[in-house]
Amino acid sequence: MGTTGQLSAVPEPKYWHLRTVLLRAIDTEFSTGQILPNERELSARFGVARATLRQALDQLELEGRLVRRRGIGTLIAAPRVGVPVNRQEEGWPGAARSQAWRTVDCTTAPAARRLAAALGVPEGAPVHTVRRVRLVQGQSMASESLHVPAAVLPHLPGFRAESDRARSVLRQLERLEVDGESRSVELGVAEAEEAALLERPPGSPVLVMNTQYAAAGRLVALAVATYRADTCKLTFGETGLVEVTPVGATPVGAAAS
Repeated sequence: MGTTGQLSAVPEPKYWHLRTVLLRAIDTEFSTGQILPNERELSARFGVARATLRQALDQLELEGRLVRRRGIGTLIAAPRVGVPVNRQEEGWPGAARSQAWRTVDCTTAPAARRLAAALGVPEGAPVHTVRRVRLVQGQSMASESLHVPAAVLPHLPGFRAESDRARSVLRQLERLEVDGESRSVELGVAEAEEAALLERPPGSPVLVMNTQYAAAGRLVALAVATYRADTCKLTFGETGLVEVTPVGATPVGAAAS
């Protein structure tokens, strides 16, 4: 028997079948913000053990369809609406006019081999890294590490406070005339440090967006933004721009290229 036959013979887990049943119930019987019945009621209604029910609820929470609130219960999550991520709408490199960014820190260190290759600089070359958290309606939606070769900003003054150095890096970058950018997106999991910034458990699914910025024919910055996969979706419009859609945010139209 071939591999396909072997896979088709694997029975569907009970919790996965229950997840599908629960999704139908969520879509037809409940509205955004409504609280689900407790586990005892749900177990009795669907004729399953509580362990199976919890697996199904965990999966739906992971997918962003449910939200658990301590002392309240399990709620139906809000639908996703679009917030564009592009230089035309927000300025670059992510200095948002419509969204808030909170600086975590700013460091300067020799580039490790992998980062040096991504930036096109020699291994060990000094690189400025600004870490920020993107807030949408007060919720941590993404963490970003913005890497800039020190050679790109040769006249960056010295500062004692990291926040002052971060502002100076961002301000000088905005003065550059960007003549090209490229984006790539992949699925990943949040490591401990990222998970803490995103207020999610380690290992939570995330969407990792890498954006390269070029000016005067050379790469001047690399932004690695890690978005919560439970509250974001990525859409690609006719302009080719990437839109990130956090739950509960106000829709913003994408700019034309």
